[in-house]
Amino acid sequence: MARPRQTIVSLEDTPYYHCCSRVVRKAFLCGFDKSTGENFEHRREWVDSRILELATIFAIDICAYAVMSNHLHVVLKVDADKAKQWSDKEVLIQWHKGFKGTLLTHKYLKEEDLNQFELQTVNECITEYRKRLIDISWFMRSLSEPIARMANKEDKCTGRFWEGRFKSQALLDEAAVLACMAYVDLNPVRAKMATTPETSDYTSIQRRINSAMKGEQPAELLPFVGNERLNMPNGLMFSVKDYIVLVEDTGRIIREDKRGAISSSSQDILNRLNIPAENWLKITTEFGALFKGAVGALPALTEYCEHLERKRRQGAANCQRWLCA
Repeated sequence: MARPRQTIVSLEDTPYYHCCSRVVRKAFLCGFDKSTGENFEHRREWVDSRILELATIFAIDICAYAVMSNHLHVVLKVDADKAKQWSDKEVLIQWHKGFKGTLLTHKYLKEEDLNQFELQTVNECITEYRKRLIDISWFMRSLSEPIARMANKEDKCTGRFWEGRFKSQALLDEAAVLACMAYVDLNPVRAKMATTPETSDYTSIQRRINSAMKGEQPAELLPFVGNERLNMPNGLMFSVKDYIVLVEDTGRIIREDKRGAISSSSQDILNRLNIPAENWLKITTEFGALFKGAVGALPALTEYCEHLERKRRQGAANCQRWLCA
């Protein structure tokens, strides 16, 4: 039975979450259907563009994503501190980038005169919008609804395009985050939709590789900021180069037609994460099957369950087996 979102999301424990949405009937509604010859590949571009657009609206960063033929994966980081630091006007500006708002919120931004009751109404809206801008459910809803409307209009039909609920799981520590990101980035390679990460269209890894070739990092994605230090900027640990090499190494190994091995730089990352190479390959190949709930080391998983008042630690056995050396 599906759990309510408030029993899954605990920003006290982690800002990182892996979300997955599937189209109805698992049909090829976003890619190329070889059985019918119909090509819906352009819809993957819709999803890709919408994900990146929402990253400029919400106080939620994109760590990794992959738009497949009949589903999508996205790894998100909720930046609650950013939303708290926004002024009231900044909250409304952010909200109006993607949503209509109200007549009063627009009047407030134009600094038109408002009476006391109207100001109270605007303040209530600001409070609500601030909450929504760090809400994963609102992010996923804002992603799926426009795509569904566009697809139904193109197909001249009505009804569901996506399955009713997206799946969400908390990523409780550095190892869980990096393993899930690699799993997501390697989806097209595992599915034989691409031969290498750099040829994986509509993925974050392709975007990171293209930017790295220019000596840059993509502005739309949460950057890698290196090893932990004082006055850390918001970003992912490790260097972007090391992460790309790790994904490349892993992709070569999981493909049957490629000879590959874990390089020394990749092994250094796995040593820091305390994950044996054989476990890493298992996780990045079968992450979705191995972990149905929150993912992380047992102490983190225990705290997470306690904060959400859960009596059982779902998936504790697999977390202990695959994420601990």
